[in-house]
Amino acid sequence: MHEENFPRNIVLVGFMGCGKSTVGRSLATRLGNGWRYVDSDTRLAEVAGCDIPTLFKNEGEDGFRRRETQILTGLCAGERLVIATGGGAVLRDENIPVLRSAGLVVWLTARADVVVSRTERREADRPLLANRGDKDLLTHILTLLGERGPRYQQTAHVIVDTSDRTPDNIAAEIERKAQHWQK
Repeated sequence: MHEENFPRNIVLVGFMGCGKSTVGRSLATRLGNGWRYVDSDTRLAEVAGCDIPTLFKNEGEDGFRRRETQILTGLCAGERLVIATGGGAVLRDENIPVLRSAGLVVWLTARADVVVSRTERREADRPLLANRGDKDLLTHILTLLGERGPRYQQTAHVIVDTSDRTPDNIAAEIERKAQHWQK
């Protein structure tokens, strides 16, 4: 179905609420032919034996990031995977070459107001939002986006904006980009 230069894996990076999980599931289904969707945070929680907020509480962000690197390294060695990474996966320098060598890295972006509307109802499940102190949600998200944007840019091969679009529409765009991707 796909050209021989089609990527070995497709890795989705981006801030929370940009659609990595939703688009990832849609993309894996669309690609068919043995492609599977995997969420690195879900895999991490399975291996750790607890949810992400509990892991953050027990081991702190450093402990979480160390475990995340181990999970990403294992997943990125696979084939025919659509990998949805955690929003901070690009923060550790050692993750960037691992992600880039796995296949096509797609940075999913969205406007800040879209991110707020997608994340505000699940703040308790997102440790970096729950621990924002006195900042309102939009200000906190804008701060984090400003800090992480250059890291996403450094990691990604292509950028796709998910604002005001359906998961299937986004997945179709990623598939087109993957078909024309050159290492």
